[in-house]
Amino acid sequence: MNESLIYKIALSMTPGIGGVLARNLIAYTGSVEGIFSETVKSLTKIPGIGEVNARRIKENGILARAEKEIEFIRKNNINVLFYTEKEYPRRLKTCVDAPIILYTKGKMNLDEQRVISVVGTRNATDYGKHACDELILKIAERKYPVLVVSGLAYGIDIHAHKAALKYNLPTVAVVAHGFDKIYLALHR
Repeated sequence: MNESLIYKIALSMTPGIGGVLARNLIAYTGSVEGIFSETVKSLTKIPGIGEVNARRIKENGILARAEKEIEFIRKNNINVLFYTEKEYPRRLKTCVDAPIILYTKGKMNLDEQRVISVVGTRNATDYGKHACDELILKIAERKYPVLVVSGLAYGIDIHAHKAALKYNLPTVAVVAHGFDKIYLALHR
């Protein structure tokens, strides 16, 4: 992991700073490290930042929190993909509001030629489960290199993953929380 990682993570953890503002900050300061060396006064001159966000960036605890996150990342063998790195998924690079950081665990090709996202109700009916299975089966039968993406919730999400595994298709679970907990634990 490179030494600018602490600044990348700190930026992603800063309240009020999403993908759009983060990219704007980097464009104006020239680097992610440069953001944290600017004064509050200088940061307020960057469009969209203002005094509240400038103070959040300069908050003392943000770098310490990022250091703890790096410890967790190293301990748990988690990969970090920053939006400027070549490993960051090319499709997300074209989205202006894409997250600036993705955390991944395991082997995956996020740039697979074909990606199908399967989402649905948490209270899946037998018909819904069967339809999900059939969809994944039909895709697998065509021998396309397809990545199946879903959440990790009950219902259709978990059935999509199970079907992908059953038919030997790669699958990725997208979670809205960190790797410090898996919700639902049953789906670990």
